[in-house]
Order: sequence, then structure tokens, then C-alpha cells
Amino acid sequence: MHENALSRQIMTISKSREPIQFVNRYTGLVETEAVYGEAYLRWAYETRLGAFSRWALLKRPFFSKWYGWRMNQAKSRKRVAPFIEKYGLDAAEWADAPESYESFNSFFIRALKPEARPIAPNDGAIVFPADGRHLAFPDASKISQVFVKGQRFDIKAFVNDAALAKNYEAGSLLLSRLCPVDYHRFHFPAAGVPSPARMIEGPLSSVNPIALRKHLSIFWENKRALTILDTPNLGRILCFEIGATCVGSITQSYTPNARVEKGAEKGYFRFGGSSTLLVFEPGRITFEADLLQASAKGLELYAKMGDQAGRGV
Repeated sequence: MHENALSRQIMTISKSREPIQFVNRYTGLVETEAVYGEAYLRWAYETRLGAFSRWALLKRPFFSKWYGWRMNQAKSRKRVAPFIEKYGLDAAEWADAPESYESFNSFFIRALKPEARPIAPNDGAIVFPADGRHLAFPDASKISQVFVKGQRFDIKAFVNDAALAKNYEAGSLLLSRLCPVDYHRFHFPAAGVPSPARMIEGPLSSVNPIALRKHLSIFWENKRALTILDTPNLGRILCFEIGATCVGSITQSYTPNARVEKGAEKGYFRFGGSSTLLVFEPGRITFEADLLQASAKGLELYAKMGDQAGRGV
């Protein structure tokens, strides 16, 4: 297919499909997501030619490593200013000035000023581990819809450890999806002692709802990292970071087997949108009302890291 014809087809696909909507905790409004690379995502996951390209190239780890390498090059810094302008990012929150970043990836994994993300102070509070769009499920065994009606989450396949998964089959799940426009460091939801991270190998498919509406199994197929957070009052929390297309790497920055405070940095994703998943033991937590209400409607709730996601019971 000629390049111009392909571009026209991709744009047509993008404009003709259902938009991605979420509830904004801070405005209370249902908003439509501005998806980075939406046209190409829809082409890759909603056409036959795109499906072949995805199978042959896009989900292969070498593609994401190559793209991550590109975003580490000095010439990629020219992407920073246009990206900030297009998506209206607030540079006042950042620890460093926009012009200080040496590459797009150094901008992508930017740190924030400590005061930009206050941590919910309540002793029993569980906080969102990342900026993003969140879904909550009080009982993993009763999930009936994830992004589209009828899709069920396979906790056994996701944990990839039958003995460990058995304790969480009716546990509570908090799924947090980070878009490329978001702050891309992830944090601990509660105080405790974390184990070393264990990698579960797999491909790197997109975790955008455009892809997940077609194949929820992406979650338990993709490369992911598991850390077990041992807490004094909330039991053992399974903390997952899920890789995705164009995520150069999942980097852990914490010290294993040493106590961490609630909201402490755990690590960061290099370029690309991705997700985290928290799995709690049954009966340990209650999620906040607005989070449950949005999730019950199949809508994600946008909230920032450090805000209260729930509380221990």
C-alpha cells in the first residue's frame, strides 16, 4: 500500500472508533482521553494488516528496545518542547527545568518536586501508586467487565505462581494505567518491607484500552515485574509493573528487604505508556466510593499518585 494511502486509512480508522473516556476525580466530569499515537494504535489493533504487523514486529521486545534506544539519543530532545505544548503539561511541578533534559527519555522519567504529590496522611490510607487512570475490583473472582463487558481477569495466569495466586483469587485489584503524557514514576501504596522484584518474561503489547478491548489477555502475557510488599496491617500486597510496546525498560529504584514509607518511590518506566497492578488479600481493604462508582460503569478514574485510593479494614 502506498504510504499516503496507508496514512489516510489510519486517520479514517482513528476518527471512526469509540473514544476512550474516563472520570476525572478533580472535576467530577467524564472526559475524553487525548491518546498519544491513537491513529497508529487503532490501525495496529483494529485492522488485519495492523494485526500482522503487531505479531511480526510491534510486540517483540527488540522493537521496544530499539525505540527506547532512540528516545535516549540526544537528538530526541527536540521532541520535548512540542510534546509539552501539545498535551498542556505543567512544568511547575517538575524538579528540573524543561530545557535541562538531555533526551526525550530523561524528560519522560522526570522527577517531581516533593510538594507536587502530597501523600494521603491517614494511617490506614492506601494511595494510588502512580498518576493515571484507575480501575478497582473488590473481588477478583467476581469481575465481569474490564474495558468491555464480558472480559474476565485471569488472576492465576497473571500471578504466574499457582501457590501464591491461590491466596488472592478473591482478592481486591487496583489497576493503574499510565499514558505517555503522565508522570512515569511509580510508588509504594503503603508502608512495609518489599521483596526483590521478580521478572516474568513475555511480549510487549500495548496496554491502551484500544488494545485491551480486543485482548485482555495482554495483561497476563506481557512482561511484568512482581514485588511482594509485606505490611503490618494490610497483609502481603502484590505489586506488579507491566511492560508495554515502546517501554524501554522497567527500572526498580528501591532497596529490597528494607522498610519503605507509604508513597516512597519504587521505580520508573522508560518511554511508553504502561500499567501497574496491586493485588490485595481478600477482605483487607475498601476502595474509595468515586473509584468504585466509576469502575462499576466500566470507566477509569483519573487520579494522581499519593491521593487516597482506599483504606484498610
